[in-house]
Amino acid sequence: MDFELTDEQKMLQEAVTRLVADTYGFQQREHALKTSDGWSRQAYAGLADMGLLGMPFAEEDGGFGGGGVEMMIVMEALGRGLMVEPYFATVVLAGGVLRYGASAEQRAGILPGLIAGEHILALAHSERGMPRHTLDARTTATRDGEGWKIDGRKIAVIHGASADTLVVSAQTGEGPGLFLVNTAAEGVAVEKARGYDGVPVADITFSSVAVPAAALIGDAGQSGAILARTFEVATAALVAEAVGAMSETFDVTVEYLKTRRQFGVAIGSFQALQHRAVDMLMELELSRSMAVLAALSLDIDADQRTRNISAAKAQIGKSGRLIGQEAVQMHGAIGITAEYKVGHAFKRLTAIDALLGDRDYHLARLVELRGVYPAAA
Repeated sequence: MDFELTDEQKMLQEAVTRLVADTYGFQQREHALKTSDGWSRQAYAGLADMGLLGMPFAEEDGGFGGGGVEMMIVMEALGRGLMVEPYFATVVLAGGVLRYGASAEQRAGILPGLIAGEHILALAHSERGMPRHTLDARTTATRDGEGWKIDGRKIAVIHGASADTLVVSAQTGEGPGLFLVNTAAEGVAVEKARGYDGVPVADITFSSVAVPAAALIGDAGQSGAILARTFEVATAALVAEAVGAMSETFDVTVEYLKTRRQFGVAIGSFQALQHRAVDMLMELELSRSMAVLAALSLDIDADQRTRNISAAKAQIGKSGRLIGQEAVQMHGAIGITAEYKVGHAFKRLTAIDALLGDRDYHLARLVELRGVYPAAA
């Protein structure tokens, strides 16, 4: 299998990597986290100006028709910068639901603003007390004349407080469905919070929120298939983001080993630390290979796609933990401070492991599926 990037993909990689490196240093991240939104609208506008917000959407919808490899390139660059802007929440998660389930009219009403960076979306799906990886929902949507009324509560909605529109999963009389809900609608109450990695989240309550019939994405009862496909793409995106965060963590750690001196010499000259740095590099390169596998798997048959993406996510959980722990330990006390990049990266890697199924979940899933390549077993 050919893992070489095309000339266009190389150009994209160079451009987005340079954009993040030039405009989003660690100080910019710290400043963004201190704002009321918890992220930088200026930095997000920069992503929009480069066309990155429209990258995965079809050309007929105003996008660029990018695939899994293009998504991997962008997410790895964002991971290197530890960007907290709502690219994952808006473009990958909520945008994924639009790609796989929304009508042409629904996409036409939202995507132009989304691609321009002027319209923020968030997926409101997780609920307290529900199984962690369920595709179902307890929030209800009941028919009300020609429209619907939504009641329930969602938790840990990524960038939910900044969203102009929410994609809400709810149980209808015909099965689970997905609905577009304006956050300014009467009956929507938003409580801001922060994840332990600094990313803004929100708990959102819906109290008899009236939405029109046109707010339903697809048909009632179809949300499971739409969410499952969206979550596969989102998992592959998280794997790529983790590779970016691990790459930056490794580079920062190696530079520290070269400059930190003890007993009159750089600590990087100590053989024990060299061996630990090599272990970090091996895990990083293995993770990079798995990110490529996940990206290339998005267009293959469903059974093997599921296996490959789960294998990649399981590997990221292992590698992210090892690289994060080693980086913190080799930096000493400064590695866990809020003023140093390594600590932020370790928190983000821990959050990525938990999102959309941690290592244990995906390993168990692979066991149920009889391994990555059951026919060869």
